[in-house]
Amino acid sequence: MINQQQLWDNEAAKQYDTPGEGMFSPDVLGPTVEVLSELAGDGAAIEFAIGTGRVAIPLAEAGVQVSGIELSHAMIARLREKVDEDRIPVVQGDMSSVRAEGSFTLAFLVFNTIANLLTQDEQVRCFENAASHLAPGGRFVVELWVPQLRSLPPGHGGTVEVSQPGYLLVDTYDVLRQHVVSHHVRFGPDLSDGRDARIGRTPHRYIWPSELDLMARIAGFELEARWAGWDRSEFTADSRSHVSVYRLIER
Repeated sequence: MINQQQLWDNEAAKQYDTPGEGMFSPDVLGPTVEVLSELAGDGAAIEFAIGTGRVAIPLAEAGVQVSGIELSHAMIARLREKVDEDRIPVVQGDMSSVRAEGSFTLAFLVFNTIANLLTQDEQVRCFENAASHLAPGGRFVVELWVPQLRSLPPGHGGTVEVSQPGYLLVDTYDVLRQHVVSHHVRFGPDLSDGRDARIGRTPHRYIWPSELDLMARIAGFELEARWAGWDRSEFTADSRSHVSVYRLIER
């Protein structure tokens, strides 16, 4: 059994923030915040797996009232170095079951994080939990990668996804359980502990877009929009990721 608290520990929280670069670059965060702010409207938003506040903080700065749910104590501690509880309240716990106070017009779950839930049942419960936080007509936004099984060579169980100076990403697949483990290999002179290389592993359960839509229907949502990215570009058969907007059906 994977201990998620150990997986997302102090070291992971420390490495997560890369101000101004990568996921934290203005080119990434600008469109993300713009879309989420528009969908929240005049209401409040809640982020599932809020992490260190990569998206929540700029969204709050844009004028949206933001709350969060986060499993990792280390991630919350990192967030608290930036903003206090009054600005962005956070409930510690599992995003598939923990309830935050209030009613929201928007719930969102970004950067593939729903795949951190390693069973289909947990992922369905995550949708149901999102629905319990939303007013009728509210939206749940999920950012998720598209499984790249077409790149898996016959007879092989893994692919090299990234190869660049100082970093190698290898994904290994268990196609029966829809599990993929990402192996992050960091090497070179930048390692502070003097090692030649350091490896970290993160497990996921990948979800096909059609399966995600069925999870949404079970929880009372309907698909309102799907884009290839936060720039609202067209989602096609060749898209490697998607941003899906689900609307809670009024009953």
